[in-house]
Amino acid sequence: MPLTSGLSGQRVLVTAASQGIGFAAARAFLEEGARVVINGSNAGRLDKAVETLRPLGEVHGVLADLAEHAGLDRLVTGTRTALGGIDTLVYVTGSPAPGTFMEQDFDTWQAAANLLTVSPAYLAQKVAELMLASHTRGRMVFSASVAIREPIPNIATSNVCRIAIAGLVRTLARELGPRGIRVNGVLPGFIATERVEHVFADTARRQGSTPEQVRAALVHDIPLGRIGGPEELARAFVFLGSEMSSYVTGALLPVDGGILRSVG
Repeated sequence: MPLTSGLSGQRVLVTAASQGIGFAAARAFLEEGARVVINGSNAGRLDKAVETLRPLGEVHGVLADLAEHAGLDRLVTGTRTALGGIDTLVYVTGSPAPGTFMEQDFDTWQAAANLLTVSPAYLAQKVAELMLASHTRGRMVFSASVAIREPIPNIATSNVCRIAIAGLVRTLARELGPRGIRVNGVLPGFIATERVEHVFADTARRQGSTPEQVRAALVHDIPLGRIGGPEELARAFVFLGSEMSSYVTGALLPVDGGILRSVG
């Protein structure tokens, strides 16, 4: 039997998809024939993304801030209205600004926890309720970071708060697996996005070097010898968010060019 994603006509919600990794993931699902809702918090950028993706298939935009309770509720309701339900949730989100642990204040930690811990858990609950009510054998895929395995210098809030994704994935895989819902995570390494460029610039400032020198040193440390592309990461979301991974749940898949050194 030929390998197929089985995504044709499937209903997919991709968060934070007006640019970067989320946009690449939405494009990949559309190319597989899925019907897609993308989310963003900037109306102009979201409208532009929808127009760019529209030639690939059915795509809708829902304006919502992932850090707000009302925004998360609006996102689920808007997706249900546009698509009639959800077969696959792909949770992507932006990251807090770079900084060391001792540079963060209470408000920064609170905002990071809301965005990287509370929001994915609450959205997963709302999506699970929708899937269970409609007896959907669904999939959820959460984006975290290789930083949850090996902390990265100068991104303290991400190092600490994104670890919650691992607990969420493993917990939901156990609780929802018997109901036919699979839950997995992706651990991106260094992917060519604006976020990575900001990290390079911040590191260069601290080291008294240049972003180009920081990039060169990092690339030297990556076994595949380059920064990854968003489209390469998107393929992992498609794999875990489709029937190609029908016996995979509770997994945390690194997509990092081999930079992780740890075992397990």
